[in-house]
Amino acid sequence: MADLHDQAIRQHCRQLRLPTIAAQFARLGEEAIRESQSHAAYLEALLAAEREERDSRTITRLLNEARLPRIKTLEAFEFEHSVVPAAQIRTLAEGEYVTKAEPIVLIGDVGTGKTHLASGLCVAACRQKRRARFTTATALINELVEAAHANQLSRVLARWERIDLICIDEFGYVPLVETASELLFQVIAERAERAAVIVTTNLNFSEWGQVIPNPRLCKALIDRLTDRAHIIDTGKTSYRFERSMARRKEAQTTSKRKEK
Repeated sequence: MADLHDQAIRQHCRQLRLPTIAAQFARLGEEAIRESQSHAAYLEALLAAEREERDSRTITRLLNEARLPRIKTLEAFEFEHSVVPAAQIRTLAEGEYVTKAEPIVLIGDVGTGKTHLASGLCVAACRQKRRARFTTATALINELVEAAHANQLSRVLARWERIDLICIDEFGYVPLVETASELLFQVIAERAERAAVIVTTNLNFSEWGQVIPNPRLCKALIDRLTDRAHIIDTGKTSYRFERSMARRKEAQTTSKRKEK
């Protein structure tokens, strides 16, 4: 009789698309009997298990859709080797800047953690079930140029607008022709006060004219991007280089000890 009940429950769960309850109802039922739980407590445990599994699948899907080059979390960032205030980043990770559509600009030299911080903020947003998308400035512009040539620019721009948070990495490494600058401006201008954007760059704002040839367009882009923005200086010292040198020094010390 119990087997018939189990089969019926699994069939109902299959029809209602409750796979976690189907997989765990027997085990959780045994726990409920052993711990003398009420029917309501048993039901709550079942529903909580289903919800947790759905949340986990949702976050995994959002992380995949974010197209992060590597999953880098803020928990793994070495704030002790950075000038970036840990408290500020942790506050931002709570996500209010996404709700308020406030930009973040990370400015600093190579190796100072800009990409790691941007990736970590994207991961935090995905954990809050927000849609995020990570791209380099070059990749984004190439996508927009191809869309324009295929008469699909409006459709592609609309797709970017639907994303809660976009991160544009490595702005400033490659000079842009005017058409590319205009396309980048369209993406950022459309998000102004409507959706959040993170930009990482190795250039101070006074140097952006080296990348964007049109002075008026450059000024307009900076104006849109810095309005209500969180501007974070990640410094000039490469903590990756310092870390590599420290590891090299440690390896040399270990080698000398072995020789002795």
